[in-house]
Amino acid sequence: MRRLRPNRAGASAALLGAALLLGGCTPQVSGAPPAADHTPQAPRPTLMPQAPPAQPPAPLAGLENRVQQAAAQAADVGAEIETAVLDRQTGQLASHGANTPFPIASVVKLFIADDLLLRESEGQIDLSAADRQSIDAMLRSSDDSAAQMFWDRSGQNAVIDRVVARYGLTGTTAPYNGHWDVTQSTAGDLVRYYDMLLAGTGGLPREQADIIIGNIARFTPTGNDGYPQRFGIPDGLYAEPVAVKQGWFCCWNGGNQLHVSTGLIGPDRRYVMAISSLDPTDAATAREHITEAVKTVFPGGTV
Repeated sequence: MRRLRPNRAGASAALLGAALLLGGCTPQVSGAPPAADHTPQAPRPTLMPQAPPAQPPAPLAGLENRVQQAAAQAADVGAEIETAVLDRQTGQLASHGANTPFPIASVVKLFIADDLLLRESEGQIDLSAADRQSIDAMLRSSDDSAAQMFWDRSGQNAVIDRVVARYGLTGTTAPYNGHWDVTQSTAGDLVRYYDMLLAGTGGLPREQADIIIGNIARFTPTGNDGYPQRFGIPDGLYAEPVAVKQGWFCCWNGGNQLHVSTGLIGPDRRYVMAISSLDPTDAATAREHITEAVKTVFPGGTV
């Protein structure tokens, strides 16, 4: 009987395969793709479109023509007006007779208050609680007795000299007779004063300037003497918030009624206006004429 010989090649291959399995080795296959990389990637930033550059504010179209029209209409009814309107953002200035002097009546109370508050802020004087109440009444309700008291205490004409020097008011002069109500100024000087008051370039600190501005924003419908205070800017710009100081008296250069309306216009106080009127009619008619002039400059009661 023949004995079969073992198959050595097959046995060797089987042993090799078992060894590989027992050793935990995995044979590599040539040309296999690499494993996928699942590492999270940071998102790419999204480029936002740039906003267009802000456009500079535009001046009011037709303002100069309307100022001249208002002056002509006033002249037709016998009134003489001087007007200046300043756009504080663009620097646009429209005016008629801006350098013509006129008595400013109770508008001088701005200067009296400004001088008092500056000297108080510098420690030169003390203002009592009663003094501060008098300043409020002088600016809101045009209290003459308060103005006279502060005028006398502050050196009378010296008040005007100090304010003129600080604000560079070239058309403003102290009263020839020492009476504060006949202090002379111009529409151009008055809008310059307001502009510098708001900007803080006239020397009065912001805190003190806010006292003046806050008070004239709370002006009363009638003055302390019962005279109506809504002529000119308030009734002419009835659709805008305004802060005003008014002045009036009779009579100047004969029987002329004098009315002066000055102040700040709009919620951002972008516009400043000063307008004066010498009118040979009665007081009520003169108030109507100066108000109509403001309405011509600003139709619809707004800027």
